Amino acid sequence: MPPTAEAAPGVSVLIVNHNAGPLLAQTVARALAQPETRELWVCDNASADSSLQALPESDRLRLIRNPENRGFAAANNQIVARAAGGPLLFLNPDCLLSPGALGRLCAALTADPGAGMAGGRILNPDGGEQRGCRRHLPGIGGALTKALATNGSANRVDRNTEPLPAGPIRVEAVSGACMLVRRAALQAVGGWDEGYFLHCEDLDLCRRFGDAGWRILFVPDAELIHHQGACSRARPLFVEWHKHRGMLRYYRKFLLRQRPWLAPLVFGGVLARFVWVTLRHWSRAAYGR
Repeated sequence: MPPTAEAAPGVSVLIVNHNAGPLLAQTVARALAQPETRELWVCDNASADSSLQALPESDRLRLIRNPENRGFAAANNQIVARAAGGPLLFLNPDCLLSPGALGRLCAALTADPGAGMAGGRILNPDGGEQRGCRRHLPGIGGALTKALATNGSANRVDRNTEPLPAGPIRVEAVSGACMLVRRAALQAVGGWDEGYFLHCEDLDLCRRFGDAGWRILFVPDAELIHHQGACSRARPLFVEWHKHRGMLRYYRKFLLRQRPWLAPLVFGGVLARFVWVTLRHWSRAAYGR
């Protein structure tokens, strides 16, 4: 692990876009307004909307156009290979940074040389804290609960209902919607796992950071608004399919190697959950409920 932290200035902001609509331009404008932003990359995964046409003009804006949807992890690795900045901010295309948010993330990462990643306080548009921006990594018990649960009442991972800390604290995981990552740490763990297409790759990355000895920080005064699901509303079942595939990959990689006899229960639970979510979607589409 490197003994010194990267300097705060000179952040490369990395955004993977797929049909984010007008929110992409707002996200880019907010990120470019942060003084720490050295450059901003948008990697577009074959969008069919007009999101790229509304992007603001800037000599710090870089664009990659993929002819097909490569997935979130692969597109992030694609940008990392080209980005010039020291710290890397992975930001969803529907996340609006508050003024000073990036500076506070940088300050927290710089102050702790052993920290490899920092995430901010992600808010819903109504101002409430969004689940996932500070959380535990799921254990085998949590995996079974998540696999078999059909609603959020059994969620034991998210920590958004805990009191807000006065300053940065160590957590097991933050959300992939907003991650400031030390480049040396990302290189040490091998980048994003491209075996995930969408969802759970952020938990995977946090798990590997922790296993490699890097600390992960939640920075409560680095706020942003996340319009969750802006890129997925048009194809909800496509997203759910890849979300459940991501669950299975994560459980198989980290939780079932020592307990292979639990695999049929976990896999069956994930499949049952996907079937239930699919039936619920069809029911709402057909009957409006």
